[in-house]
Amino acid sequence: MGRLISFHPQESTEAQMTPLMKAMKAIHSVSASGESFYLTDIKKQRASQDLLGGIAKPSMNVETEEFTIREIPSEWVKPKYKHGRGRVILYCHGGGYTCGSLKYARVLASRVAEYTGMDVLSFEYRLAPEHPYPAALDDALVIWNYLMQLGYGASEVILLGDSAGGNLALELALKIKSQNRMLPKGIVLMSPWTDMTMTGDSYESCKDLDPILSYEYIRTARYSFVGLNDEYNDSDEEKDYTMEDEEFDFADPKYSPLFADMEGFPPVLIQVGSNEVLKDDSYRLYEKLLKTGVFAALEEYEGAWHVFQMHPVKKSGTALESVSKFIDGLF
Repeated sequence: MGRLISFHPQESTEAQMTPLMKAMKAIHSVSASGESFYLTDIKKQRASQDLLGGIAKPSMNVETEEFTIREIPSEWVKPKYKHGRGRVILYCHGGGYTCGSLKYARVLASRVAEYTGMDVLSFEYRLAPEHPYPAALDDALVIWNYLMQLGYGASEVILLGDSAGGNLALELALKIKSQNRMLPKGIVLMSPWTDMTMTGDSYESCKDLDPILSYEYIRTARYSFVGLNDEYNDSDEEKDYTMEDEEFDFADPKYSPLFADMEGFPPVLIQVGSNEVLKDDSYRLYEKLLKTGVFAALEEYEGAWHVFQMHPVKKSGTALESVSKFIDGLF
């Protein structure tokens, strides 16, 4: 059971190159040699993302409420207009597992809340390299349990994740499944990072098309996430951390959900841009879900880039409307 759709909106390439998009490219260009990195570079990335989050003001149609769950900074983003409160979206933000904050997450969370008419809960999971795997997953599970304690049933929750947050959303669902608990009603993935072996053909076919990500950036991020930077020392920020471990098993399902057993998963909507180096991560996941018997829908947006849904362009609205229809169809 599946649905594969390719969208071809009538937008010129020039229209796609928004200031927000150029800022995103600049952020991802920091510390992307793929051979080494400095913690100070990653901190610059984080500061740049926060600045970007401040520039991209959330819609006037939503309201936000920051709070803390067991020392995890969290935030509700809610539509101001009257809406049903019996269901909720749990949002896992992207950022290569090395960047991301509530301010940055608010950009996409507010757009999702406005288009779906649902409350969105986002959270600041701990970041690598200071906090490698499984810190982010542990934090995500705390937030899931918090929703259950509030009285939400698993069948009233939609998991949503973009980029590395898509990886985290899948890993959270796998963790819940391993505990023999009820899974969420559905999963929405935007440009998900599903394969840390980095073997997709799109790394080569889209390397000159992708305006946001590169093979080098993703390679740097994965080493930070899995904890191969074991010489990390917070007091020695200028140390150069080399990344040389060719025998590491990046195909382990706890890092690459593409290789996990997803039998019994709820319906999944995947959205990806045609110009992404991570495009094959979406297609291979889609094919895996279909073979497993899980309903999956894959939407490819022609000329689109990594997590284009956060940008104020026409194709973003089209994608978010599709997300809303997908969710409505589940209830």
